Amino acid sequence: MIETQRVEFKSKLTDNFEKEIVAFLNSDGGVIYIGRDETQVYLLHNIDEIQLKIKDRLKHNISPSILGLFDVMVEPFLDEQIIKVIVASGMEKPYYIKKRGMSEKGCFVRVGSSSEPMSSKMIEELFSRRVRTSLKNIPSPRQNLTFEQLKIYYETKSFAINASFLKNLDLYTEDNRFNYIAFLLADNNNISIKVAKYAGIDKVNLIENKEFGFSSLIKATKSILDKLDIENRTFTKITGSAERLQKNMINSVALREALINAMVHNDYSREVFPVVEIYQDRLSITSYGGLVEGLSIDEIIEGRSIPRNRELMRVFKDLDLVEQLGSGMNRILKVYDKSVFKISEHFFEVCFEYKKGFNESVLIGGAIGGAIGGAIDISDRQKDILDIVRQNPKIGYRKIAQLLDINQSAILKHFNTLKEKGILNRVGGTRGYWEIKGN
Repeated sequence: MIETQRVEFKSKLTDNFEKEIVAFLNSDGGVIYIGRDETQVYLLHNIDEIQLKIKDRLKHNISPSILGLFDVMVEPFLDEQIIKVIVASGMEKPYYIKKRGMSEKGCFVRVGSSSEPMSSKMIEELFSRRVRTSLKNIPSPRQNLTFEQLKIYYETKSFAINASFLKNLDLYTEDNRFNYIAFLLADNNNISIKVAKYAGIDKVNLIENKEFGFSSLIKATKSILDKLDIENRTFTKITGSAERLQKNMINSVALREALINAMVHNDYSREVFPVVEIYQDRLSITSYGGLVEGLSIDEIIEGRSIPRNRELMRVFKDLDLVEQLGSGMNRILKVYDKSVFKISEHFFEVCFEYKKGFNESVLIGGAIGGAIGGAIDISDRQKDILDIVRQNPKIGYRKIAQLLDINQSAILKHFNTLKEKGILNRVGGTRGYWEIKGN
């Protein structure tokens, strides 16, 4: 590895560190390694303290705010530990070092493997194009917002909740009103994400239409992920040697990343929300907004990132829904090629076709009778329960009730019916697992 337009090495944390960060923000993003160069490692003392210093300096020394546009992590190199700082390209260019102002002394851009001062003309041109309609600057349509759900999510991740909690998340406009990001994250809103299910390969026969939302976008995201876990059923293929091979319809990691990307990068300013559509042969997730300005599909595939909504990116990352900047697309492309992406001027769709050569693994009991819903008559809700048990045989009643949003007594009745029909069997008592007969 050598220094390039998007890679910088430093033996230690230096006084001009912010200069390098600003240059990446104003260019195509990049990575800074602290504690190494092309071939050797430099010992870093108090590595946890250095990470905290980096986060603090980037939070307070650069304007506009870049929270949500950088990651700081530790990784191994030559039997030692170094610090890796990932920087995304920002949408509110020009970024500058606060104490030097928006000037040639404060604004930098990446040229080759070095960071060079911006000219006054470049600064003026970038400032004139700056995105002024970012969600941070759009007032919430309602101002009587509460955030109990969001606070609980943060508390479970051991974040301290104090009087500055909402301000630190950039949930206010400059005139101290709740902004649209706050509206998206509030306990109650009008944001609705639709999950539609069709019987065939087109939109003619709609068999299910669920809406998730009217609550914190985090809660809606988690609910949809649970729904997709149910829908992403296990399929089976019997080989010539009678060996049983099992796979999900869709790679579960890629499916999760596609949904998270849609939720984080959707252009909510037009009040058009992501949609999930489930067909007989495929599943698609569509978000509004197309490509972020200044980013091509080839650059996305290379792992470059310009978060459309950096405030949302920051929250999703805090809550471990996003691992690191730019990682989502790479996870999808590990198992699918770029043909899964369908991009137009206004929409970004990820379409997963189901795995070929596999049949749904719902055959029950051989001689006792056919497919579920065929000779053995069970309800759609009971099919959902079997799908969940197939994914997690050790799951409990309470968790299934939460996933299906019905009460626990109803779940118990469905389980009793499935046991009476010889479809489900409990193995090993309370600490055991569920067995689907014939599966």
